[in-house]
Amino acid sequence: MASQITHGISTGKRTTSISTPNVAASGVIFAVGTAPVQQVDGKVNEVIMLNNYTEAVEKFGYSDDWKKYGLSEVIYSAFQLYKIAPIFLVNVLDPEKHKTAKTGSFEAVENQLKLPLEAVAKSVEIENLTAGEDYEVFYDDTNCIVEFTEDVTGEYTVQYNEVDPAQVTKADIIGGYSVATHKVTGLELIDSVFPKYTVVPDLILCPNWSHDSEVAAIMSAKGENINGLFEADAILDVDTTETGGATYYTEVPAWKKSKNFMKTNELVCFPQLKLGDRLFNYSSQLAGLIAQTDNTEDLGGGTPCESASNKSLQADSMALANGEEVILDVQQANYLNDNGIVTALNFYNGFVSWGDWTACYPANTDPVDYFYCISRMFKWVAKTVTLSYWNYIDRRLSRRVIDAILQGVNDWLNSLTAEEKIIGGRVEFMEEENSETALMSGKAKFHIYITPPSPLRLLEYVLEYDVSYLSNLMSA
Repeated sequence: MASQITHGISTGKRTTSISTPNVAASGVIFAVGTAPVQQVDGKVNEVIMLNNYTEAVEKFGYSDDWKKYGLSEVIYSAFQLYKIAPIFLVNVLDPEKHKTAKTGSFEAVENQLKLPLEAVAKSVEIENLTAGEDYEVFYDDTNCIVEFTEDVTGEYTVQYNEVDPAQVTKADIIGGYSVATHKVTGLELIDSVFPKYTVVPDLILCPNWSHDSEVAAIMSAKGENINGLFEADAILDVDTTETGGATYYTEVPAWKKSKNFMKTNELVCFPQLKLGDRLFNYSSQLAGLIAQTDNTEDLGGGTPCESASNKSLQADSMALANGEEVILDVQQANYLNDNGIVTALNFYNGFVSWGDWTACYPANTDPVDYFYCISRMFKWVAKTVTLSYWNYIDRRLSRRVIDAILQGVNDWLNSLTAEEKIIGGRVEFMEEENSETALMSGKAKFHIYITPPSPLRLLEYVLEYDVSYLSNLMSA
């Protein structure tokens, strides 16, 4: 607004008629599972944003026992291996609910008793002794420690509650809304991420649970409709146990069909990955690799335009759930790909992710659906324009507003084209899609055309013997 003066020069500022799109984040992980929160008195059924490893351990605790504590695996993979942030975690392990009463005898060594890591510190009781006066309870990396304030020797009988991750059920993971408490739990909390942090996750994980058909169905269903506006992909693991799983690569397509893992927003992974002695759910590493690829400048450059296939995993072998090594050659890996399954390959450039397909392939042959990099680009463009032009809602519907949106989106699409993140794109406001009655009711439809690049899936060389070069033998 111009300053009010009576003598001299007056200046003012007018709002720019074209707004620059607010580019949405890409490769944002949302994971639901169990964490050793008894170590840190951590939250239960609450979305927490994490930006580094230290912050994650302070809020969720940490254990290398990933079969019990799947979120520890996600924390390690995201922050230690792939160096990506932020991630959003929901712990459903409740020390007040998922517990077992224990009584045990422990030998005092250097004035300390070493209880299992699962022991809940505040529940520890020793007969004839008082917590806070005669002893303190805390955690180290592997145990719950009782430390006496005076020198002691001998055995002590200790009563305590022990968290039991085995009591967590898929109902806890799936979650829902409680009429009694008016609280949302489990996977339903994905709708709380944006209102709380103004970030939209686009990769959904449930470590140790995604092989379950009901959990997977809810993961993909939530991914189809976040806050009624956004979409995400569910990354699922094939069960590689001997009971109910698939342990050989030819068994995986039938197992996948039996679980109805066939959605366009599902990525199905086989088998598990190993790095040293650590055994990973493939989904945890694939999510980290996708996020890293999205946000590496010379690859995705902040977009999901580049496939994570043929990019390096943090692995040195593949394995089944029991640790037995799995070896796949190119033909076997391609067989899995041809059935809509992402796998790993150790061929020329080390262990890499192998496969560009979503779970809908080969039943669905629309590249927008079956190439996950193209599918994710459509979701990302939709998310970006939604967030960028949300503040236009309830402005008066005028030609100036329409033109501002058209030019802003077209300029952005042109920049994506120049950076080769899309092959081309444009937005149009077409008369046949905007009837008089729709405009009267305040509805305006913009039609975005985009062509993301397909992954270079096959290089074919033709070799031919050329007899004309025999003439070179006759030259001096």
